[in-house]
Amino acid sequence: MDILVNNAGLGSYGEFSTQQTAEIDHMIAVNISALTGLTRAFLPDMLTRGRGRVLNVASTAAFQPGPLMAVYYATKAYVLSFSEAVAEEVAGSGVFVTALCPGPVQTGFQAVSQLHESDLLSGPARLTILSADEVARLGVQGMLRGQRVVVAGQLNRVQTLLPRLLPRAVVTRLIARVQGRRAP
Repeated sequence: MDILVNNAGLGSYGEFSTQQTAEIDHMIAVNISALTGLTRAFLPDMLTRGRGRVLNVASTAAFQPGPLMAVYYATKAYVLSFSEAVAEEVAGSGVFVTALCPGPVQTGFQAVSQLHESDLLSGPARLTILSADEVARLGVQGMLRGQRVVVAGQLNRVQTLLPRLLPRAVVTRLIARVQGRRAP
């Protein structure tokens, strides 16, 4: 295998304390365990051959805590951190690891994750929603260039800088407000 794309992922909207344990475990299994296992399964052969690419799909969620989607945001933080760490471990080997961090993408993810209950994708946030084709194009281009992190979309790149500039407590409250439940 020359290219591995770990793109599977699930999310769930709602307070952590009300989510079902099985749902949380399934999200961790898909978002973390499967990605880690697949990377581990194919990376040694890539290293032996001295070539290969791994593209792990994280999210802009990886850059900050995410109230009302706590487990999802945490799993994507894992994907980003894991990808950057392994990229450093394999540096100079001819193998490259890239974390793709899109914001909202036009897919069925929002419906499956019950994001219709959230204010996250209404109002100005709608401007950051990219097509799946655009995100895939940007991810593949970045992977082929050997970039370690690709944040898809200019507004999304700006969004990922805010957690570095503001205190974490402020960022967490801001995300909670932005992601709040829609008024009935």
